Amino acid sequence: MRALAALLLALVLAACSQQAAAPLHAPTFIAEGNPPLLSDWGMVQASQQRLVLSEGVTPYDLNTPLFTDYAQKLRTIWMPAGQSAEYNADDVFDFPVGTVITKTFFYQRAAGNRVLQDADQARIHDEAGQIDLRRVRLVETRVLVHREAGWVALTYVWNEEQTEAPLQRTGAVLPLELVRAGGAVEPFNYVVPNVTQCAACHAPDVATREILPIGPKARHLNRDYLYDGVARNQLEHLASLGYLRGFESAEASPRNAVWTDTSASLEARARAYLDANCSHCHNRDGPADTSGLYLDPGTPLSGNFGVCKLPVAAGLGTGNRRFDIVPGDPDASVMPYRMASTNPAVMMPEIGRSTAHSEGVELVRQWIASQEGSCR
Repeated sequence: MRALAALLLALVLAACSQQAAAPLHAPTFIAEGNPPLLSDWGMVQASQQRLVLSEGVTPYDLNTPLFTDYAQKLRTIWMPAGQSAEYNADDVFDFPVGTVITKTFFYQRAAGNRVLQDADQARIHDEAGQIDLRRVRLVETRVLVHREAGWVALTYVWNEEQTEAPLQRTGAVLPLELVRAGGAVEPFNYVVPNVTQCAACHAPDVATREILPIGPKARHLNRDYLYDGVARNQLEHLASLGYLRGFESAEASPRNAVWTDTSASLEARARAYLDANCSHCHNRDGPADTSGLYLDPGTPLSGNFGVCKLPVAAGLGTGNRRFDIVPGDPDASVMPYRMASTNPAVMMPEIGRSTAHSEGVELVRQWIASQEGSCR
């Protein structure tokens, strides 16, 4: 009898395990309303202490990403069957109605309420490449959905149990402690954006204020990603899935540098970093158009890119410095000064971070130091 009872218990546990491993919902386009739970979308879900992507939900990464308080990010894209995006060499792809893009923010756990600046990818991912929820602190998942009336941004904050993420349209402030690479502990407030703050970054045209994706552009996506353990170019992979039409080849597509890749030129790395972190506002049509500082790839290294340019309405943000970029002199330049600050009256970007990205600041400083010329 005991043997039979043990066998029955094992079968029940196995059945429960199989049931828990299955995705809670299939990927779904929700055409209206604000679904209360992240799982309602069926894109990214917690199952058996793993972060699981449903079938058809495709992960991707960027050559040089936006900095968000050292958070790791899992980005995904999904489209309804038979739908595809139109390739654009210079701007965000033209995605069809029904597209759902997600970005999940997380950290590798340390003791207590602490999170690590640098994540050990071998520790936080299992052999199948899934994120091990026992080793990470999930923070939030942002959803961009393309509906008939346009793109809508929704933010979901993960619960303490890391089993579900309820909708949080008003944003949130989460006190955390960052363990820097050298071991120093830095308290900071991780700020989950509200609906208005989402629009501040995702409305790159100040005239229309239309919300759009930022990352899915050819120059950001033109890189390899491990799909089922095999490295493949992301643009080629999206085209093979039927998610991208009008694409010719990776060789013919633009490619931003990886900001940490020292085999690339210092200028290519710094400009890629400024593109990812600044150009969605600092362009000729963006929210920062009146500044006259344009940090998009199409702007040559000139006054409009900050070289010997007087800052406009910067107030305390100048730190008594005269020019955005002074060739050869990062200490006299406004740009790295504002990047290094966490003072809300000084810092750039104005939102999206509570800590300073020391490595990004150092990259820009080195680039400015390498420039020749003067502002006399």
